[in-house]
Amino acid sequence: MKKVLIISYYWPPTGGSGVQRWVKFTKYLREFGWEPVIYTPENPEQLAVDESLLEEIPAGVTVLKRHITEPYAIYHKFFGASDKGAGVNPLNQQKKTFKQRLVVGLRGNLFVPDPRAGWVGPSVRYLRKYLKENPVDAVVTTGPPHSMHLIGMRLKRLTGVRWIADFRDPWTEMHYFKHMGLLPWTAAEHRRMEQKVLESADAVIAVSAPVRDDFQARTATPVHLITNGFDECDFAAFPNPLPRNEFSLVHTGLFASDGNPLRLWDVLSGKCAADRSFKEQLRIRLAGKTDTEILEALRIRGLSDNVENLGYLPHNQTTALQQSASVLLLPLRDEPEYAKALPGKIFEYMAARRPVLGIGQEGGAAARMLSETGSGVMYGWDKVEPLENYIQAAWEKHLAGEEEPLRGDVSQYSRRALTEKLSKVL
Repeated sequence: MKKVLIISYYWPPTGGSGVQRWVKFTKYLREFGWEPVIYTPENPEQLAVDESLLEEIPAGVTVLKRHITEPYAIYHKFFGASDKGAGVNPLNQQKKTFKQRLVVGLRGNLFVPDPRAGWVGPSVRYLRKYLKENPVDAVVTTGPPHSMHLIGMRLKRLTGVRWIADFRDPWTEMHYFKHMGLLPWTAAEHRRMEQKVLESADAVIAVSAPVRDDFQARTATPVHLITNGFDECDFAAFPNPLPRNEFSLVHTGLFASDGNPLRLWDVLSGKCAADRSFKEQLRIRLAGKTDTEILEALRIRGLSDNVENLGYLPHNQTTALQQSASVLLLPLRDEPEYAKALPGKIFEYMAARRPVLGIGQEGGAAARMLSETGSGVMYGWDKVEPLENYIQAAWEKHLAGEEEPLRGDVSQYSRRALTEKLSKVL
């Protein structure tokens, strides 16, 4: 059996579908002739950790952990989670105080490409020695954080090992790159690093077709499309019938303030005022990290009593919650670059077989996937009438007991099928 060294900052990961990507690949790699070895920090800075995901790792998988020193203690002292927009991602288009702009600018310009850059040198020294004694057939780095790719690039140069760079998100074309307060020479250094990674890797992996096409236009290195996905084992083959006495809208994962679907909240508020039964049965369930601006917007519209802010849940509880929804909410970030994104949760939403209501770029990658798989619809942020019609139709289905599971074929996005595709790239 061949061996692959996987360099990942997130291990164990949060419950998000994107960052759990390599846990799921690791689960199935042995089926396709690859023995995974994991290299990860022993003390990473994460919003949350889902230890239950580690139960899915096959017995005997080697996990190498090394200490990482990060500057986040100082960062949080000046830019706490209570600050506006800081809860999920402070790098957004919202207006910020001078202190917030200062701290974001210092972070972006002092730590290139990210605050984990100081881990690159020690990791290369450790892994170079490790690979001499424990050779592998390939190395995979997954980012962000994109410092992980710098580790792989140096190992490639020093040892000649085959190296694949997996981009769970873009780098300089990421939606928040323009909000990092970068000086011109710092932005240029990011672009130089990114281009060097693209040219040095033996193969590159992207998670959406538009990002793959962007990368392929810039390099002769083969760029492969391997999306995020869902694990069939996480979803009940025959989910319980939906409760007849509640109409639930469910969102799982990170819910950022720059994706706050205000027009949807307006529609729900108006319908609550007009229909007492709707108000009594409406449940808005939020599982994961939710920015305070979203909860405040719901409060202002009189919807607080309908909200269940559940925080992080173990992954098995999250998937059960998805399967119990009348409607799954998929609000996208209000940034033009996000039209190329496929949020990790979209695949689990499709596997849950519940209708997905997207709010975002109507011609973007996520909208196309919902349409192609028959999983849902996408409306623009300011589309009120379509949202009113959608909620009314879903409510009528609920009242009639016609909330049947969707039947579209999404098997190509199963974690096992995607791991088989990965094995061929390796």
